[in-house]
Amino acid sequence: MLKIGYKLSSEEHRPQDLIAQARRAEQCGFSFAMISDHFHPWIDAQGQSPFVWPVIGAIAQATSKLLLGTAVTCPTIRLHPGIIAQAAATAASMMPGRFILGLGAGENLNEHIFGDRWPPVRIRHAMLKEAVGIIRLLWGGKQENFSGEYYQVENARLYTLPDELPPIALAASGPIAAKLAAEIGDSFVGTTADAEVIDVFNRSGGSGKPRYGELAVCWAENQNQAEETAYKVWPISGLSGPLMSELALPNYFEQAATMIGKAAVAKTVICGPDPERHWEAIQEYERAGYDHVFVHQVGADQEGFFQFYERKILPRL
Repeated sequence: MLKIGYKLSSEEHRPQDLIAQARRAEQCGFSFAMISDHFHPWIDAQGQSPFVWPVIGAIAQATSKLLLGTAVTCPTIRLHPGIIAQAAATAASMMPGRFILGLGAGENLNEHIFGDRWPPVRIRHAMLKEAVGIIRLLWGGKQENFSGEYYQVENARLYTLPDELPPIALAASGPIAAKLAAEIGDSFVGTTADAEVIDVFNRSGGSGKPRYGELAVCWAENQNQAEETAYKVWPISGLSGPLMSELALPNYFEQAATMIGKAAVAKTVICGPDPERHWEAIQEYERAGYDHVFVHQVGADQEGFFQFYERKILPRL
C-alpha cells in the first residue's frame, strides 16, 4: 500500500523548527519523514543548513512512531564513511526500527568545501560503492581494517550498535545510478516520477525493495501566492541535467535560476490549494513504481500545509 511521508527541508528551516515539524508530521498521520543533509542551501533565499545529525537525535526524542531517513547523506568526501557508519548506528540506536540511512553520490555544492577535488560521476559512483561497503563492514561490530582505492580504515570498531541495523537507501537519478542502487542498497530514493529508472532498479535486483519518491509542492490559500513562493524559494526545481551536482556555490544556482521563469517552476512544483492536483501528482509517482512518496512543502507556511494534507489528502489512503 502506498505510504505518504513528509520532507524536512534543512535548507529552509532552523533546527528547532525541523524538530517541531517532525512532531507535527507524526500527529497528522504521515507514516515517515525524510530529512535533507546539506552543508549549504541551494540558494541564499532558502536561508538555512543545520548539521543534520544532532537534529536527528532531537527528533528521535520528540517522536515515538515516525520513521525517519536522510534524503540524502553523501558519505564520500565531506565526511568519511566511517563517521557516517557511527552516526547512523547511533541514530538507529536512539529510534529502534525507525531510522533509514539514505545515501547518495553528493553534489559539488556541499562536498568541495575543504578543498577536495570534485571527481567525475563514474568516480563518485565507485567511491559510493566503496563507502557503503565500509559502512556495512563497521556495522558488523568487530575491529576492522580496510585498504581500498579511496578509503583507509585502521583498527576501527563501533561499540554502539542498534539491535536492528537500519536499511540503506540509495539515491539515483539515472539508469546507471539506479543499477548501482539495486546492487548495493536496500531501497531506492528518487526525485522524479520516472518509470524507466524504477524499471532499471527493479530489473537490476531491486524488485520488492522499498522505493521512496520526493514530490515538491507549495500549498497556499491561492494559486498565485503559491507560485510566487515556489519561484522565490525553490527556483532550482526548474534546473535539469548535471547542473544540480556540478555547480559549486549558492550564487551559481541563483544565476542559473535567472534563466527560469515562474511558469516553468510552477510546472515542476505542485502549487496551490486544489487537492486534486496534489493527489494526482502523488498518484503519478505511484504509477511510476514508487510505494512511498514524501512531500516537500516549499516555503514558510508548514502549518497550513499540515492542515490541508490532514483534511484533504491523507484520508484518501
